[in-house]
Amino acid sequence: MDAGDKWMAALRTVGTGQGLRSVRSAWRRRCADAMGLPRPGAERARVPGVAQGAEPEPGGGVVRFARSSLRVRVVAGGAVFCGWDGAEPEPSYALAGACPEVDERAVLEPDTDGGWRVLSERVLVVVSRHGAVEVRTPGGVRLRRDLPPRWWEPVDPQAQDGGGPRWVQRSEVAADARFFGLGGRAAGPRLRAGSYRLWNTDPGGVFEPGDDPLYITMPVQLVVADAGSHLVFHDNSWDGRVTLWEGEEGAGSGHDRPGRCEVRLEGGPLRYWVMAGTPARVLHDWAALTGGAALPPAWALGHHHARWGFGSEREVRRVVEGYKERGLPLSAVHLDIDHYRGHRVFTVDRERFPDLPGLAADLRRDGVRLVSIVDPAVKAEPGMAVYEGGREAGAFVRDVQGREVRGEVWPGESVFPDFTDPKARAWWGGLYAERLAQGFSGFWHDMNEPVSFAAFGDPTLPRSARHVLEGRGGDHREAHNVYGLTMARAGYEGLGALRPGERPFVFSRSGWAGMQRYGGTWSGDVVTGWTGLRASLALVLGLGLCGVPYSGPDIGGFTGSPSPELYLRWFQLGAYLPLFRTHSAISAGRREPWEFGAEVLEHAGAALRERMRLLPYFVTLAHLARRTGAPYARPVWWRSPEDRALRDCEDEFLLGDSLLVAPVLEAGADRRAVRLPRGRWYDTVTGRAHEGPGQVLLEAPLSRIPVLARAGSVIPVAGAEGGVELEVWAPAAGRTGGGVLIADAGEGWERPEVVRFTTRARGGVVTVEQEGAPEVAYPVRMRG
Repeated sequence: MDAGDKWMAALRTVGTGQGLRSVRSAWRRRCADAMGLPRPGAERARVPGVAQGAEPEPGGGVVRFARSSLRVRVVAGGAVFCGWDGAEPEPSYALAGACPEVDERAVLEPDTDGGWRVLSERVLVVVSRHGAVEVRTPGGVRLRRDLPPRWWEPVDPQAQDGGGPRWVQRSEVAADARFFGLGGRAAGPRLRAGSYRLWNTDPGGVFEPGDDPLYITMPVQLVVADAGSHLVFHDNSWDGRVTLWEGEEGAGSGHDRPGRCEVRLEGGPLRYWVMAGTPARVLHDWAALTGGAALPPAWALGHHHARWGFGSEREVRRVVEGYKERGLPLSAVHLDIDHYRGHRVFTVDRERFPDLPGLAADLRRDGVRLVSIVDPAVKAEPGMAVYEGGREAGAFVRDVQGREVRGEVWPGESVFPDFTDPKARAWWGGLYAERLAQGFSGFWHDMNEPVSFAAFGDPTLPRSARHVLEGRGGDHREAHNVYGLTMARAGYEGLGALRPGERPFVFSRSGWAGMQRYGGTWSGDVVTGWTGLRASLALVLGLGLCGVPYSGPDIGGFTGSPSPELYLRWFQLGAYLPLFRTHSAISAGRREPWEFGAEVLEHAGAALRERMRLLPYFVTLAHLARRTGAPYARPVWWRSPEDRALRDCEDEFLLGDSLLVAPVLEAGADRRAVRLPRGRWYDTVTGRAHEGPGQVLLEAPLSRIPVLARAGSVIPVAGAEGGVELEVWAPAAGRTGGGVLIADAGEGWERPEVVRFTTRARGGVVTVEQEGAPEVAYPVRMRG
């Protein structure tokens, strides 16, 4: 189904009235852009020209060319900043606070052939006399080569529209390199040759692996090759496109053909960052630059049940009671837009939900939290408190004539807060007081690409719409991709101010680089089918490599009715992903485990109980993600990026360092091939040991998916009698292993103690040594 068919199908579901209003909205957007955007005129292409000289600065310096200049700066930790034409690291929505301090030891000096180079401890940057930039290891091995950029600017300077020139940068990497990242992509996590758009988009209806772009696009690439790994981030939020070509070893007359990348952006600054090292080091540097991931409360790492269409308080109680009667763990229930009054944000339908605070209190006594959807669109309704408050605060996006920009969303004709305005963020953040008073413990942001229903064209705001952009001023072309990020910031900071003693729980459908500071995300409206199941894993792994560790899919798919087998296999995968949530559309089949028969109920119950047993491990991974940038769910090549077979393995993943999870992604499969990284791995059910690297064929009956534990691992799990116990998998003879326990200190900001464990096998005896919390003796269960 193409995008047009999906949108027409979506319009049919909301009725002819809204469909007709969406036609009007689309025409209004087109007219606004015709009036508010300059008409394109004659342009000329430019290149930097020949180097004229250089000026040393702390951490690097500026190389001046005939028609441009390049600033190269190495910051503490080894990340490299490159900015053309005076571009600086700030202002930036991606960076966490001020730019890191420069590396004072990095030195700019002349290179051969009239070029320049910057020497530092972790990288060598070489700038050619025509503006090509190479990033090399300290030993001189080239990781990437950025060719001289090319840009297009108006022939008539008066025709400049304030967005800066359009530009393109082409780069070369090793022939064996593999590309990952670019935000949430349904195909992958390895990115094949092709073109990928950088424009956050609601695909309409549901999406499949071939659909692109989706809700979260980021100009963040992780490149993995034999020579080493590096991450490159083009700090520019404008619409653009990344085109990749895979390399070929021994191409042509025996020479390698390098992998290639082309980045095209429609405006904004030409600036980018490069970080090199192991994948773990690169993600650590990325987190240091853009901020540590928000730490979810422990309950958010349990199972969530959501549905668009619960319909009433009675139905919510019925579903929760169904979990309770069957002994199934449940941590949260999510309410969608149908609990609002006429879909109006920050309201409650009192007929369907007469006592939300009472419902929330009753659920909480049973250990279940209530989570609310929050959409950005505000119904343009005179007299409505949220609308009138926003008008008084001057919080809504306006057009070039100063009028409110209006679009069509679920409540009808709506206006949109300008989250790039600090005053608007403060106003919006205060509105969450109403949600807290209703008893909600967490929040999921939806429709924040942002979406305005359109019968044709781009389903978002006019590109000419004006935004504050932290006081700089600009239009939607720059603000669009950071809209979801800034909304998440507004909610996160507002909740922090309203309840300073509690960590906010926010996750967002859309976002941009740095969104992890404010929470996580989910897959969005993934298609119900085996392709949707596979896309679910690709999205989580790809987002983790962009620095967003907390995410998960709609288990069972957003629409339709999954077969019992598909639902169960999706549920089993979800039990090992950070956000473990079932969710579906109002028109879809039910998603409660007992709706799929006794066998599925039994096996889904086992997966649920295993998730809760592993909760101390998930809490530990959450703390490690915040401190180190390492995602919970990692590609199998995470610790062995030099293993080419692992680099191409996309249907399994590591959960932390200790577990390897091999989900079943095909119908009718009761066995599956599992590729192992080097070392010994134990089947967690049979206890049988397998040696890697290599591939093994493992049983995958309907009751479970293959999960293996790394030899020597110490995994904190929930004890049968409460508390935490250690599951220790014996190391190979003469080898060591270990693990970490970070026990959550509560829902506040207390920094918990880190306890480290080391395992050794000598003379057939396995010992476990503990560093930290010496007064606590954890029960140990030996395995393997």
